[in-house]
Order: sequence, then structure tokens, then C-alpha cells
Amino acid sequence: MISTSILSRGGRGIRFLPFHRHLIPASTTCSTTTLATLSSHPNPTSFKIATKNPAPFQNIVKSSSPVPGIVGFSMMASATAGEDGHFKLSETSVLKINKGDITKWFIDGSSDAIVNPANPRMLGGGGADGAIHRAAGPELKEACYKVPEVQPGIRCPTGEARITPGFKLPASHVIHTVGPIYDSDKDPKGSLRNAYKNCLTVAKENNINILRCIRVPL
Repeated sequence: MISTSILSRGGRGIRFLPFHRHLIPASTTCSTTTLATLSSHPNPTSFKIATKNPAPFQNIVKSSSPVPGIVGFSMMASATAGEDGHFKLSETSVLKINKGDITKWFIDGSSDAIVNPANPRMLGGGGADGAIHRAAGPELKEACYKVPEVQPGIRCPTGEARITPGFKLPASHVIHTVGPIYDSDKDPKGSLRNAYKNCLTVAKENNINILRCIRVPL
């Protein structure tokens, strides 16, 4: 199983899960992945939230020390958990939090995608990014290399998203996004929101019905 713990202060990563206007600080010890089922709703950022085991939910996603500009999980606290562990927030789509190896996940191999926490060069790296590239095979790096640079050495700026085939991955596509570096980004909250929003937008534009991201890692 791939462990994707929160990056330390100053690192790059998507460290929070957005729920409408609320952001949830993810646990520093639990490795999780998220599953978002997109709907035909015109707003691609609307979704539900679910967990496999609703009782110990705070062991999966929990609040931590206050971070400037980040709101707590009051939206999650007000959600209603069903017997199947779904936290219903809206009628449009579903987001499920669970554990697992994201490189082995798929639904149908044709309309599903995983999200890769990439760097701006999109040529692979450490952690989940490196694991996804290794599992997909060298074809993924070749496809990423063909993505046009918008600036020298930058194929995917912070907060944006790009899509490639999944190649040897069981999921059909990989959506690459770049999270903010919190100590240097002028608006890390906005960049993080854009990363999630653009992943969902790219998925919808490419007829991706099921999207899985690391807590993202995300």
C-alpha cells in the first residue's frame, strides 16, 4: 500500500479536502484516498462525502492545529451518515474516503481516472507521483513530455490540471495536478481550491465518470 502522509511545512502537496466552502485538514498519520463520482450537475465541484467506516471517521480525517485561512470541518460535522457509511451533503455526486493503493484502483477501465499529485514539469518525482509513473510504465512519462510547456520547464502550473492516458494502470486516465507550496504561494488556499476544481472540470470535459485522488494525496 502506498503511504501518502501530509507533507511537512514548506512542502508541496494537497493537504486538505474541500467540502464546498469548508476545508478539512487531513490526518498526518492515516493514508487515504478519495473517490468522487461526478454527475451531470453543471457545477462540477458539488459532491457528497462518504466513508467506509462512519463510526471512527475522525481517525481518517481529523482537525489539527489551526492554519490561517482554513475553515474547520463544520460542514462534515453536520452531514448525516447512512448505514452504508455515506455522508450526504447534496444530491449531485459522491466522494468516498478509504485506504488503498491508488495504482491498483479502477472501476471500468474506460471512464475512470486517478489524480496524480504532480510537479510542474510533469515528468515524475517521489511519493505517489513516482509510484504512479512506475506503475503506468515509461509511456506515461513520454505522454507527459509531449504536453506543451506554458513556461520553460512548466507543463502544469500550480492549481491547474492536465490529463493523459493511464497506459499500464488499470484506470483509463491520469489527471495530473500541482498543489501549492504553502510557504511561498501567495494564495495557497485559492491554489488548492483551483487544483481540485480543475481536476473535476478536466474529468467532466473528458467524460470521466469516476475520479479517485489521494488525500490528497489529492
